[in-house]
Amino acid sequence: MPHSGQNDGVATLNRRNFLRLGLGSATLLAGASLTANLSGCSSSDAPAAENTASGYRYQFLTTDDLTLFRALLPAIVGPSLPPEQAPQQSTIEGTIQNIDSGIVHFSRANQQQLRQLLDLLNGSFTRITLARMWPTWEEASIDDVSRFLARWRDSSIGLFNNGYIALIKITNVAFYGNPAHWEVSRYPGPPKWAVDALPQFQSPA
Repeated sequence: MPHSGQNDGVATLNRRNFLRLGLGSATLLAGASLTANLSGCSSSDAPAAENTASGYRYQFLTTDDLTLFRALLPAIVGPSLPPEQAPQQSTIEGTIQNIDSGIVHFSRANQQQLRQLLDLLNGSFTRITLARMWPTWEEASIDDVSRFLARWRDSSIGLFNNGYIALIKITNVAFYGNPAHWEVSRYPGPPKWAVDALPQFQSPA
């Protein structure tokens, strides 16, 4: 559960990594602002409703953002997801909640830049023209999403490179920062002395 002591520690670790995303690129800011405005996107959308299954209340991600990350996660961390549908869906939803709780600790400027990137991908005009994604994110297959990510990764345009890096880092930190997923990444976890010494690793009594 996102509000458990363990996940509070994960959120703290995530914050440190999230702040290294490099979202301060002037190219990303300028490009996202221009294209989001062209597509009529707004950064004032309210956060998504509470996840009734877990009781988690979203603080940053909108309903459209949830749909986007549900499409991205199987393409980014797919082999590490449980193969069974129900556990896989639960893992995806938990990872998205970790993404949301991590973004809360971004600076205001980084939050605004990330919002512009997400609005760019959620807008129908910019999704088609810049991401070259004809299907909606809800309808997109893993192959569709993988091709989109490869295009942005290999693009000669800095906006797309930076957007790719941000999406990959955000999802990977939220997924592999969860102790439950350390085994699939072959990460043994922090050393015992760090666990004993640092308060963020301590569960409440």
